[in-house]
Amino acid sequence: MTSSRRSPSTSGRSLTELRSQRWFAADTIRGFAHRQRMQQAGLRRDDFLGKPVIAIVNTWSELSTCHTHLRERAEAVKRGVWQAGGVAVELPALSLGEVMVKPTTMLYRNLLALETEELLRSHPVDGAVLLGGCDKTTPGLLMGAISMDLPAIFCPAGPMSTGLWRGTKTGAGTHTKKYWDELRQGRITPHDWIELEGRMTRTAGTCNTMGTASTMTSIADALGFTLPGASSIPAVDSAHPRMAADCGERAVAMVWENLTPSRLLTRASFDNALVATMALGGSTNAAVHLIALARRARVPLALADLDAVARVTPVLANLYPNGDGLMDDFWFAGGLLALLSRLTDSLALGALTVNGRTLGENLAGATVGNDEVIRPLDRPVTGDPATRGALAVLTGNLAPRGAVIKPSAATPELLVHRGPALVFDDHAELSARIDDADLPVTRDTVLVLRNAGPVGAPGFPEWGNLPIPKKLLAQGVRDIVRVSDARMSGTHYGTCVLHAAPEAAIGGPLALVRTGDVIELDVPGRRLAVDLPADELLRRRAAWKPPERAYDRGWAALYRRHVTQADEGCDLDFLETGGPDVRPVPEPDIY
Repeated sequence: MTSSRRSPSTSGRSLTELRSQRWFAADTIRGFAHRQRMQQAGLRRDDFLGKPVIAIVNTWSELSTCHTHLRERAEAVKRGVWQAGGVAVELPALSLGEVMVKPTTMLYRNLLALETEELLRSHPVDGAVLLGGCDKTTPGLLMGAISMDLPAIFCPAGPMSTGLWRGTKTGAGTHTKKYWDELRQGRITPHDWIELEGRMTRTAGTCNTMGTASTMTSIADALGFTLPGASSIPAVDSAHPRMAADCGERAVAMVWENLTPSRLLTRASFDNALVATMALGGSTNAAVHLIALARRARVPLALADLDAVARVTPVLANLYPNGDGLMDDFWFAGGLLALLSRLTDSLALGALTVNGRTLGENLAGATVGNDEVIRPLDRPVTGDPATRGALAVLTGNLAPRGAVIKPSAATPELLVHRGPALVFDDHAELSARIDDADLPVTRDTVLVLRNAGPVGAPGFPEWGNLPIPKKLLAQGVRDIVRVSDARMSGTHYGTCVLHAAPEAAIGGPLALVRTGDVIELDVPGRRLAVDLPADELLRRRAAWKPPERAYDRGWAALYRRHVTQADEGCDLDFLETGGPDVRPVPEPDIY
């Protein structure tokens, strides 16, 4: 993986065209003040005058454990920027560390996108390197960079190293859920549980399964937003700081070439990202983030498009939660480039990427090093993609605008199911009742959680992997059908229907379901419905009242007023790029 160094003389773009020159070149009192403050920081005049300025947008935080190495990586990026003749400036940004941030990082994805856009707009920068990787940081950084449309390259944090407990590989999130159920049933001891805490997450980096983090960094890679294959490099591998330095070097060249997101992102590049997502067995969260990214880029993309690609793209990555490998295995098998090399007939190989080359050129020479980790097309991980692919979009009277499920991580026998609903109005009720010995539940029951969507929670938390009632665990049941308007962690598994839209909190059909109603799930037929006549649903709707809203001020209040629904990407309506009649935000005045 290399970046092609370019100089102003070969780019066709002159120094006077760089936006940073509006701050530094003018022979005015403002220009004087800007140059003065750069020298106040210890830079010599020649260090910054006449050079492109590269912002390193860094989401490092001591509570974002996926990103604890990004301070060091920022130094590697700076080295590449300075060596390429640029000026490196590090700008800290909101860090969305999954697990630690409450009530959910998804509440703040759009805030990071807004901050990224405004950081780049308000400062004297010509291009950017975006440092992130934990679930919502990748789409948040990309959304902001797309809207600002300066040359930008994404530097992924990389996955953590493989965990091992008593000879068993352990994947973050996936095995947490598995062993929690084992603990609840007394199959492992409290001492085992404590031991697992210190064994499963050994190093810096994102989850080592094909969860949301690796799904989204792989999407950035497939979109052409990273150096080729960068998403697969483990966080603590020596190749990672080398890649970071290459990002800094390449960012300078991109400024001279004016290689902006609007030049990179087309429907073809999004189609490539869809193929990659499905072949990876990627997280259902991608359904929300991909649509949000596409709407920022003014590229039409809908849930139906995701379903169409999922129906014909087999899961080839044998990784948790669909398979039995981890991201270290994927890297040594050749990583994303190797995976994509098996899918060239389905890819738009002419799509441009940040290194100035096409996807097809970047895939030249890519080979698979392990056929068990990256399966051949005729031996996929989970079978027929039409019924066992990475994503299925369901519609029906419970989700007229769509709901999603991950068939590849579900129980095959439950993909067609009919059973009585057991409804929980919120997570507090679910938590209080789920292990009640008298809970009216059988293996045929459909658990329903509502008011957990973008507006309802608020923030659309990862509550959709509803726990199996202790009563059923004791009977040996490990999976039942679960339906919600929430999301699910990409590291999790099970027959979980998610993102039901419109959500219950705004009057979506899930708000009308009552315990005992019969719910029908038909994944091959792409259907989710409650067995009730239309007139009964109308009667219930007339009697429905919206739940009380707990947030009257602050970011959550703003979010609830402006967030779009799951099928629309959950962006804020005033941040979407909009149609051709929406004027771009002007450059800031300098007086």
